[in-house]
Amino acid sequence: MAKTKSIPMRTCIACREVKPKKEMLRVVRTSAGEILADPTGKLAGRGAYICGSEECMKKLNGKKLLNKAFSTEVSAEVYAGVEEEFSGNE
Repeated sequence: MAKTKSIPMRTCIACREVKPKKEMLRVVRTSAGEILADPTGKLAGRGAYICGSEECMKKLNGKKLLNKAFSTEVSAEVYAGVEEEFSGNE
């Protein structure tokens, strides 16, 4: 009997839907406090995931969800960088 490989699931911080990790964009806060998009999903640090829908991107910016996820003030440049990274993946 073959073992089935489990697919890592993550929750979107905007819509709260649980989806496979590979379908989502990871945003990470490094130990140095820097917040950036992590297209590889492998950077060390605290991660938050956002799914690709345009609605979720609007919610991310409108409600400043990264501020809540990382319990810190996140600059507009970071939000713009995340949005840019995501639009580049589509």
